[in-house]
Amino acid sequence: MNKSKNIYEPDYVKNLFNSMSGSYEKTNFITSFGFSIRWRKQFINKVDSSNQKLEIIDLLSGLGENWNYLKNKFPNSNLTALDFSNEMITSSKVKAQNLFKNNHLLLEEDVLNNNLPDNYFDILTSAYGLKTFNEEQLDLLAKQIQRILKPNGMFSFIEISKPKNKLLLTFYKFYLSKVIPILGKLFLGNPNDYKMLWIYTESFQDCRKVKDIFEKNGLQVNYEKYFFGCATGLNGIKL
Repeated sequence: MNKSKNIYEPDYVKNLFNSMSGSYEKTNFITSFGFSIRWRKQFINKVDSSNQKLEIIDLLSGLGENWNYLKNKFPNSNLTALDFSNEMITSSKVKAQNLFKNNHLLLEEDVLNNNLPDNYFDILTSAYGLKTFNEEQLDLLAKQIQRILKPNGMFSFIEISKPKNKLLLTFYKFYLSKVIPILGKLFLGNPNDYKMLWIYTESFQDCRKVKDIFEKNGLQVNYEKYFFGCATGLNGIKL
């Protein structure tokens, strides 16, 4: 890991995702061997479907890749999406309007320092953003989840992770750390951005430490593994 910069500093992370916004959806697909679509559906299915008019928030919302699944599970609900990357928010506006019409709100804010209302949301989802937080920031994130969810509100997260199987890990590390930067160069001409995906993943490991942090903040949490640990997730409720 490059020690000369703080890779968890918000402005650094924001600039990184602004830079990758033009190809981030493709990159998620490629880095997960095409499993990202299946995993999104699976992790969102950890929360119960409803035809009621619920308040849903998609944190670290990126290009809105979760929204088709959320619309199918919660067809009558309102969507709030939050991301601090202005490029991601700008690029996702058309998708939000097409899916949720006027029943959506896109917010360009830092999830760790936001103006969201207390005890407001029924459902909270987030995909592939946990790895960009250090432990102190994850604690702040847990406190925000505890604050903005209604009592018994449900949440679900998923993140690319390091599998424990040594053979699978060897292949996965080579793919993410060597192959993906080459593909990044083809997409953007800047392979250094895509090298960061493995650096974050290697530091993050998996969602088990996040589970402990969430539980310490009063959330009821289940830990999930996807495809032999190549992704892991958390789901549960606010007590």
